Amino acid sequence: MVFLLFLKERWAWIFFIFLLISFINIVFFLDAGFSGISTGYFNIVTIILVVFFLIWRYFKETQGLAHFLGNLSNPREFLNSEDTSLSPFQRKYFEEFQTVIEEKEILLNQSNVKLLEDTEALLAWVHEMKTPLTALKLMIEQVDDIKLRHRLENEWMRTHLLLDQQLHHTRLSSIEKDNRLEKLILKSVVFKEIREFQTWCMEKGIGFQTEGLEREVISDKKWLSFIVRQIISNAIKYSRDNSEITIHTEVDDSGHLLLHIEDCGIGIRPEDLPRIFQKSYTGTIGRESVQSTGMGLYLAQNAAESLGIAIYVSSILDQGSKFTLQFPLQNEYHKSFGR
Repeated sequence: MVFLLFLKERWAWIFFIFLLISFINIVFFLDAGFSGISTGYFNIVTIILVVFFLIWRYFKETQGLAHFLGNLSNPREFLNSEDTSLSPFQRKYFEEFQTVIEEKEILLNQSNVKLLEDTEALLAWVHEMKTPLTALKLMIEQVDDIKLRHRLENEWMRTHLLLDQQLHHTRLSSIEKDNRLEKLILKSVVFKEIREFQTWCMEKGIGFQTEGLEREVISDKKWLSFIVRQIISNAIKYSRDNSEITIHTEVDDSGHLLLHIEDCGIGIRPEDLPRIFQKSYTGTIGRESVQSTGMGLYLAQNAAESLGIAIYVSSILDQGSKFTLQFPLQNEYHKSFGR
């Protein structure tokens, strides 16, 4: 492969050499003064010399290329050394590459600093928004009109969920530094999230059937709560009124603990099912709702992967969906997090 690359690089030389040999042969044939010269001997000697020359150049240039590529990680030090393996053209290329790389590194560093500043500003804004949201929640609880209070609580919950998604979206890139594994009882995590959606569930007449949530898992409480929150909120959003959401656990054949969250809602279309975890993908049904952002399941999937949790989903249109969280075994936790 390298030899073919070398021939392709030097095809103009090779073509010129054989064109020159052909021209000399034509001159020998047409000029009577060269009638005594053996053209066959001349051609053999010339071709042998050309072949040896190409072989010599092949080994020299491939060695130089290997040396060139091997020093790309330290180009400045390589250029400052008195290295003779580079041709004048190669050294010029290397200098231009180094100039472009340094310019791009400066721009990249500036972009990283700007991104970090924007991220910190966004996190500060989200945290600042929590204060008026908390005050607004207290004010809503004092509204006497029950219907109005429920409507306000639903809008408050929607705003709260959007801010929560933005907060975790911003932190997702540094989740490895942000998580802390600990032993958790699934019941405490799931029930806390259900209580957050109490008003929404009462308005739609949705109840919960739970079983086997006393099991213990090792995970990060904050991020696991976020994952469960996204799945439960989707289950409530797409459930029919006066229906039931079932949450239960089981252990599969390989010993993994499975947490199932199953609703009796409108379900997911088969063509949408493979893409529901893609960023900003709302699906056919989601396009009909202005509340769908396509970010919840995307963030949940990415957070779950970082925690070693696999998310599976099955759905039948007009019958409901079933989301399953598969928790890793203890030895898989040690392998993933080096603990």
